[in-house]
Amino acid sequence: MKTNGEKIKKVSQVLAAASYAIALTGAGLSTESGIRDFRGKNGVWTTDPEAERKAYQSFAKFKRDPKAHWIERLTTPALLGDLSGFEPNRGHLALAELESMGIIRAVITQNIDNLHRRAGSINLIEYHGNYSKLRCMNCASKYERSQFNLEDMLRDDLLPPICPNCGQALKLDIVFFNEPIPDAVAAKSISEAWECDVMLVCGTSATVYPFADLPLNAKQQGGAIIIEINAEPTPLTSGGISDYFIQGSTGECLTRIVQEIKRIMT
Repeated sequence: MKTNGEKIKKVSQVLAAASYAIALTGAGLSTESGIRDFRGKNGVWTTDPEAERKAYQSFAKFKRDPKAHWIERLTTPALLGDLSGFEPNRGHLALAELESMGIIRAVITQNIDNLHRRAGSINLIEYHGNYSKLRCMNCASKYERSQFNLEDMLRDDLLPPICPNCGQALKLDIVFFNEPIPDAVAAKSISEAWECDVMLVCGTSATVYPFADLPLNAKQQGGAIIIEINAEPTPLTSGGISDYFIQGSTGECLTRIVQEIKRIMT
Protein backbone atom coordinates (compact mmCIF):
# COMPACT_ATOMS: atom_id res chain seq x y z
CA MET A 1 0.00 0.00 0.00
CA LYS A 2 1.35 3.40 -0.98
CA THR A 3 2.01 6.01 1.71
CA ASN A 4 0.45 9.46 1.54
CA GLY A 5 3.85 10.84 0.60
CA GLU A 6 4.03 8.53 -2.42
CA LYS A 7 0.47 9.36 -3.41
CA ILE A 8 1.14 13.10 -3.12
CA LYS A 9 4.14 12.78 -5.44
CA LYS A 10 2.04 10.87 -7.97
CA VAL A 11 -1.00 13.18 -7.95
CA SER A 12 1.31 16.19 -8.13
CA GLN A 13 2.72 14.76 -11.37
CA VAL A 14 -0.81 14.20 -12.65
CA LEU A 15 -1.82 17.78 -11.80
CA ALA A 16 1.36 19.28 -13.28
CA ALA A 17 0.69 17.44 -16.56
CA ALA A 18 -3.02 18.34 -16.72
CA SER A 19 -4.30 20.56 -19.49
CA TYR A 20 -7.40 21.66 -17.56
CA ALA A 21 -7.61 20.76 -13.87
CA ILE A 22 -10.34 21.99 -11.56
CA ALA A 23 -11.10 21.56 -7.84
CA LEU A 24 -14.30 20.70 -5.98
CA THR A 25 -14.44 21.56 -2.30
CA GLY A 26 -16.81 20.95 0.59
CA ALA A 27 -17.22 21.64 4.29
CA GLY A 28 -14.27 19.45 5.22
CA LEU A 29 -11.94 22.09 3.79
CA SER A 30 -13.31 24.82 6.06
CA THR A 31 -13.38 22.76 9.25
CA GLU A 32 -9.66 23.52 9.51
CA SER A 33 -10.65 27.18 9.83
CA GLY A 34 -12.88 26.26 12.78
CA ILE A 35 -16.20 26.15 10.91
CA ARG A 36 -18.35 23.13 11.73
CA ASP A 37 -19.37 20.81 8.93
CA PHE A 38 -22.89 19.39 8.64
CA ARG A 39 -22.62 15.63 8.28
CA GLY A 40 -19.34 14.78 10.02
CA LYS A 41 -19.06 13.11 13.43
CA ASN A 42 -19.70 16.42 15.25
CA GLY A 43 -21.55 18.09 12.37
CA VAL A 44 -24.52 20.41 12.72
CA TRP A 45 -27.05 17.88 11.40
CA THR A 46 -25.41 14.95 13.22
CA THR A 47 -25.68 16.58 16.63
CA ASP A 48 -28.98 18.39 16.04
CA PRO A 49 -31.33 16.49 13.67
CA GLU A 50 -34.12 18.92 14.55
CA ALA A 51 -32.08 21.76 13.03
CA GLU A 52 -31.87 19.80 9.78
CA ARG A 53 -35.64 19.25 9.80
CA LYS A 54 -36.22 22.98 10.23
CA ALA A 55 -33.70 23.77 7.49
CA TYR A 56 -35.78 21.73 5.06
CA GLN A 57 -38.67 24.12 5.71
CA SER A 58 -36.77 27.38 5.10
CA PHE A 59 -37.33 27.65 1.36
CA ALA A 60 -41.07 27.05 1.59
CA LYS A 61 -41.29 29.60 4.43
CA PHE A 62 -39.49 32.21 2.35
CA LYS A 63 -41.76 31.70 -0.65
CA ARG A 64 -44.87 31.79 1.53
CA ASP A 65 -43.94 34.82 3.65
CA PRO A 66 -40.59 36.55 2.97
CA LYS A 67 -41.08 39.01 5.80
CA ALA A 68 -41.68 36.32 8.44
CA HIS A 69 -38.74 34.36 7.07
CA TRP A 70 -36.40 37.36 7.45
CA ILE A 71 -37.66 38.18 10.96
CA GLU A 72 -36.97 34.62 12.08
CA ARG A 73 -33.52 34.58 10.46
CA LEU A 74 -32.49 37.87 12.07
CA THR A 75 -33.78 37.00 15.55
CA THR A 76 -32.41 33.43 15.91
CA PRO A 77 -28.77 32.31 16.01
CA ALA A 78 -27.23 31.28 12.68
CA LEU A 79 -26.44 27.56 12.43
CA LEU A 80 -22.75 28.21 11.76
CA GLY A 81 -22.45 31.36 13.85
CA ASP A 82 -20.89 34.56 12.54
CA LEU A 83 -18.89 33.41 9.52
CA SER A 84 -17.15 36.76 9.21
CA GLY A 85 -15.00 35.81 12.20
CA PHE A 86 -13.20 32.95 10.43
CA GLU A 87 -10.07 33.10 8.30
CA PRO A 88 -8.93 31.10 5.24
CA ASN A 89 -6.71 28.18 6.16
CA ARG A 90 -3.73 26.67 4.34
CA GLY A 91 -6.03 24.54 2.18
CA HIS A 92 -7.81 27.62 0.78
CA LEU A 93 -4.47 29.35 0.29
CA ALA A 94 -2.97 26.31 -1.46
CA LEU A 95 -5.83 26.14 -3.97
CA ALA A 96 -5.54 29.88 -4.66
CA GLU A 97 -1.81 29.40 -5.23
CA LEU A 98 -2.42 26.46 -7.57
CA GLU A 99 -4.74 28.72 -9.56
CA SER A 100 -2.17 31.52 -9.71
CA MET A 101 0.38 28.94 -10.94
CA GLY A 102 -1.96 27.93 -13.77
CA ILE A 103 -2.43 24.40 -12.40
CA ILE A 104 -6.05 24.78 -11.25
CA ARG A 105 -8.37 26.59 -13.66
CA ALA A 106 -11.47 26.80 -11.47
CA VAL A 107 -12.78 25.99 -8.01
CA ILE A 108 -16.36 24.83 -7.51
CA THR A 109 -17.30 24.93 -3.83
CA GLN A 110 -20.26 23.85 -1.74
CA ASN A 111 -19.11 26.25 0.97
CA ILE A 112 -20.98 29.47 1.64
CA ASP A 113 -18.31 30.99 3.91
CA ASN A 114 -16.54 33.27 1.38
CA LEU A 115 -13.12 31.91 2.44
CA HIS A 116 -12.03 30.85 -1.05
CA ARG A 117 -12.57 34.36 -2.33
CA ARG A 118 -10.75 35.87 0.63
CA ALA A 119 -7.86 33.45 0.06
CA GLY A 120 -7.46 34.72 -3.50
CA SER A 121 -9.35 32.25 -5.70
CA ILE A 122 -10.57 34.09 -8.79
CA ASN A 123 -12.40 31.65 -11.08
CA LEU A 124 -14.72 30.56 -8.30
CA ILE A 125 -18.17 29.00 -8.58
CA GLU A 126 -20.08 29.11 -5.28
CA TYR A 127 -22.47 26.25 -5.93
CA HIS A 128 -24.58 26.79 -2.83
CA GLY A 129 -24.17 30.56 -2.73
CA ASN A 130 -22.42 32.97 -0.39
CA TYR A 131 -23.61 34.04 3.06
CA SER A 132 -22.38 37.61 2.48
CA LYS A 133 -24.70 38.22 -0.50
CA LEU A 134 -28.42 38.56 -1.18
CA ARG A 135 -30.02 37.20 -4.36
CA CYS A 136 -33.23 37.91 -6.22
CA MET A 137 -35.01 34.74 -7.33
CA ASN A 138 -36.95 36.72 -9.93
CA CYS A 139 -34.17 38.44 -11.92
CA ALA A 140 -31.08 36.68 -10.45
CA SER A 141 -29.47 39.98 -9.41
CA LYS A 142 -27.01 39.72 -6.52
CA TYR A 143 -26.08 42.32 -3.93
CA GLU A 144 -23.60 42.50 -1.08
CA ARG A 145 -25.38 41.98 2.21
CA SER A 146 -23.65 45.12 3.48
CA GLN A 147 -25.74 47.19 1.02
CA PHE A 148 -28.78 46.56 3.25
CA ASN A 149 -28.86 47.41 6.94
CA LEU A 150 -30.99 44.41 7.84
CA GLU A 151 -30.93 45.06 11.58
CA ASP A 152 -32.32 48.58 11.06
CA MET A 153 -34.92 47.19 8.65
CA LEU A 154 -35.99 44.70 11.32
CA ARG A 155 -36.26 47.47 13.94
CA ASP A 156 -38.22 49.76 11.61
CA ASP A 157 -40.51 47.01 10.26
CA LEU A 158 -39.16 47.39 6.71
CA LEU A 159 -38.46 43.75 5.93
CA PRO A 160 -38.06 42.00 3.56
CA PRO A 161 -35.23 43.66 1.61
CA ILE A 162 -36.36 44.48 -1.92
CA CYS A 163 -34.45 44.02 -5.17
CA PRO A 164 -33.61 47.47 -6.61
CA ASN A 165 -33.73 45.98 -10.10
CA CYS A 166 -37.16 44.35 -10.19
CA GLY A 167 -38.88 45.11 -6.87
CA GLN A 168 -39.18 41.52 -5.64
CA ALA A 169 -38.19 40.24 -2.20
CA LEU A 170 -34.53 39.29 -1.78
CA LYS A 171 -33.32 36.16 -0.01
CA LEU A 172 -29.92 35.13 1.21
CA ASP A 173 -27.76 33.93 -1.65
CA ILE A 174 -27.48 30.59 0.19
CA VAL A 175 -29.25 27.76 -1.66
CA PHE A 176 -31.77 26.28 0.75
CA PHE A 177 -32.93 22.66 0.84
CA ASN A 178 -35.47 22.01 -1.97
CA GLU A 179 -34.34 25.18 -3.76
CA PRO A 180 -33.00 24.65 -7.29
CA ILE A 181 -29.38 25.50 -7.96
CA PRO A 182 -29.44 28.79 -9.95
CA ASP A 183 -29.43 27.99 -13.67
CA ALA A 184 -26.23 29.92 -14.47
CA VAL A 185 -24.35 28.25 -11.61
CA ALA A 186 -25.52 24.75 -12.56
CA ALA A 187 -24.67 25.28 -16.25
CA LYS A 188 -21.20 26.70 -15.53
CA SER A 189 -20.40 23.87 -13.10
CA ILE A 190 -21.39 21.18 -15.62
CA SER A 191 -19.37 22.95 -18.30
CA GLU A 192 -16.26 22.97 -16.09
CA ALA A 193 -16.76 19.30 -15.14
CA TRP A 194 -17.04 18.26 -18.78
CA GLU A 195 -14.01 20.30 -19.83
CA CYS A 196 -11.60 19.18 -17.12
CA ASP A 197 -9.16 16.32 -17.55
CA VAL A 198 -8.27 16.23 -13.84
CA MET A 199 -10.63 16.93 -10.94
CA LEU A 200 -9.31 17.48 -7.41
CA VAL A 201 -12.04 16.70 -4.85
CA CYS A 202 -11.33 18.03 -1.35
CA GLY A 203 -13.28 17.87 1.91
CA THR A 204 -16.70 16.80 0.67
CA SER A 205 -18.85 13.90 1.82
CA ALA A 206 -20.05 13.49 -1.78
CA THR A 207 -23.57 12.83 -0.54
CA VAL A 208 -25.32 16.13 -1.34
CA TYR A 209 -26.79 16.24 -4.83
CA PRO A 210 -26.59 17.52 -7.53
CA PHE A 211 -23.08 18.66 -6.46
CA ALA A 212 -22.05 15.05 -5.82
CA ASP A 213 -22.80 14.19 -9.46
CA LEU A 214 -20.03 16.45 -10.77
CA PRO A 215 -17.14 13.96 -10.35
CA LEU A 216 -19.15 11.25 -12.13
CA ASN A 217 -20.03 13.71 -14.90
CA ALA A 218 -16.37 14.61 -15.30
CA LYS A 219 -15.35 10.94 -15.47
CA GLN A 220 -18.09 9.79 -17.81
CA GLN A 221 -18.14 12.76 -20.20
CA GLY A 222 -14.45 13.58 -20.48
CA GLY A 223 -12.63 10.68 -18.91
CA ALA A 224 -11.26 12.95 -16.19
CA ILE A 225 -8.88 11.64 -13.55
CA ILE A 226 -10.44 12.06 -10.10
CA ILE A 227 -8.11 12.84 -7.17
CA GLU A 228 -9.84 12.72 -3.80
CA ILE A 229 -8.48 14.18 -0.54
CA ASN A 230 -10.70 13.53 2.45
CA ALA A 231 -10.52 12.71 6.14
CA GLU A 232 -12.62 9.60 5.51
CA PRO A 233 -13.58 7.51 2.47
CA THR A 234 -16.73 8.60 0.63
CA PRO A 235 -19.06 7.09 -1.99
CA LEU A 236 -16.53 8.33 -4.57
CA THR A 237 -13.95 6.07 -2.94
CA SER A 238 -16.13 3.00 -2.49
CA GLY A 239 -17.78 3.45 -5.88
CA GLY A 240 -14.49 3.42 -7.75
CA ILE A 241 -15.01 6.93 -9.11
CA SER A 242 -11.84 8.29 -7.47
CA ASP A 243 -8.64 7.22 -9.23
CA TYR A 244 -6.55 8.38 -6.27
CA PHE A 245 -7.63 8.65 -2.64
CA ILE A 246 -5.47 10.44 -0.07
CA GLN A 247 -6.79 10.19 3.48
CA GLY A 248 -5.80 13.05 5.71
CA SER A 249 -5.98 16.77 6.39
CA THR A 250 -6.94 18.70 3.26
CA GLY A 251 -4.84 21.68 4.33
CA GLU A 252 -1.73 19.60 4.91
CA CYS A 253 -2.09 17.51 1.75
CA LEU A 254 -2.81 20.49 -0.51
CA THR A 255 0.16 22.38 0.92
CA ARG A 256 2.41 19.42 0.21
CA ILE A 257 1.02 19.14 -3.32
CA VAL A 258 1.89 22.80 -3.98
CA GLN A 259 5.42 22.22 -2.71
CA GLU A 260 5.83 19.08 -4.84
CA ILE A 261 4.54 20.76 -8.00
CA LYS A 262 6.94 23.63 -7.46
CA ARG A 263 9.74 21.09 -7.19
CA ILE A 264 8.61 19.37 -10.40
CA MET A 265 8.41 22.66 -12.29
CA THR A 266 11.86 23.93 -11.31
